[in-house]
This record gives sequence, C-alpha cells and structure tokens, in this order.
Amino acid sequence: MQVTNRGSWQDVYLLGVLKSVLVWMFTLTVCFLVVGFPVVVILMTVGVLAAMVLQSVFPASALILVSSGMLGVTLCVIFVSSIVLTLRGIHPSEVKWLGWLQEREKTSPKTVYASCPLTCSIERG
Repeated sequence: MQVTNRGSWQDVYLLGVLKSVLVWMFTLTVCFLVVGFPVVVILMTVGVLAAMVLQSVFPASALILVSSGMLGVTLCVIFVSSIVLTLRGIHPSEVKWLGWLQEREKTSPKTVYASCPLTCSIERG
C-alpha cells in the first residue's frame, strides 16, 4: 500500500516539475520574441553574414548549417534557462514583471451611467 502511495506522489511531483518547465519555456520564448526583437534582428544579421562567409567553404549547406545552429543554440538556451528556473523553485506567477501570468480574481466591472455625476450626490428624502 505504501509503495503505490509513494509512487503516486512521485508522479504528481514529476508532473508538476514538467508543467513548470513547459510554462517557463513558453514564457521565455514569448519574452524572447516580443521583448527581444532587437536581439533577433541582430542575430539574423549575424546569421546572414555567417552564411555568406561559409558559402565559399560549404556551397550546398551553408544556409542550413547557420540557420539550424542559430535555432538550436536559441532553443538550448531557453530550455536550460527554464530547467534552472524550475530547479531553483521560481514559478512564473511569482515574478512581478510577468504581469500577464498573474492570476487575477474575475470581478465584474462597475457600471457608471452618464448621468451619475449629476445625480449621484442627490439623496432621496
């Protein structure tokens, strides 16, 4: 009985860690694409120049080599960063600058009528 309970707790823990890693991967990818747009432009410029230089050495596969290398390094950095953040116990909802991940209570907006500034201060007597 204890063996099955311990196994289920380990499964739940592993699923929680996997969920945290996937959330971090998604978050870091979105942040890299949105906020890091100038970095993406610089990386693409360096990639084009590297492909042009390697074209003389590898005429058939220079573009494939450079683009797969850049994409692979970027994905590895995002994956390793998400694993490190997960292992440190930092959850994306705890980070202040990730406001779009914060859980907010759903509140209904307060209705304000156009005549309210004129009639709200009037008390019925």
